[in-house]
Amino acid sequence: MKNTSPHKPVSDRLDEHACAPPSSLSALFWGFSMLSLQGFGGVMAVTQRELVERRRWLSRDEFLEDWAVAQVLPGPNVANLGVLLGDRYLGWRGALTSLLGLFLFPLVIITLLAMTFTTFQHLPVVQGALKGMGLVVVALILTTAFKLMAALRAHVGGVIFCVISVVTSFVAVAILRFPLVWVLLIVGTLSCLWTYRCIVAAPVVEGSDT
Repeated sequence: MKNTSPHKPVSDRLDEHACAPPSSLSALFWGFSMLSLQGFGGVMAVTQRELVERRRWLSRDEFLEDWAVAQVLPGPNVANLGVLLGDRYLGWRGALTSLLGLFLFPLVIITLLAMTFTTFQHLPVVQGALKGMGLVVVALILTTAFKLMAALRAHVGGVIFCVISVVTSFVAVAILRFPLVWVLLIVGTLSCLWTYRCIVAAPVVEGSDT
């Protein structure tokens, strides 16, 4: 019997709501503009909150899949995701609009800051602000990682496989200092092959939707 209790975890209630694509190019532009204006250092946390929790353009599972694709492609992750999302819903104009929203306002702000930063960069208050933002970025990334772990419970490869992949990638990059490209090629390829094997081996249950 399906549990209809109103006291479900927040992550479960979020996934139950139907996702709706951006209604127009204007909505897409302002959505990615707001995203870019909040992304200090690491943008994954802001991207997940803006696209999944706030605007509901993607579900958690869709975000994980699209972010994985965006991460292995050349270029900034969030820009790749913007192109994927914009093209999917509004074609090539949507892809260009996403990029325009991502880069227009940050470009203006960075240009203005670059004109004044050299004058104030040695002030203690400026150095303290930069270090403080770095700590916030780390906290945001860790928080988002814990939020997205719930979606991995339903991964066809199993929770143990997901944990092994995460730990292996972390050790290879953070501790052993292997180049990220080789970690992506080796761990990513093995993960794809194992996932494909699990999908092929998974039994098809007739009438599972009833």
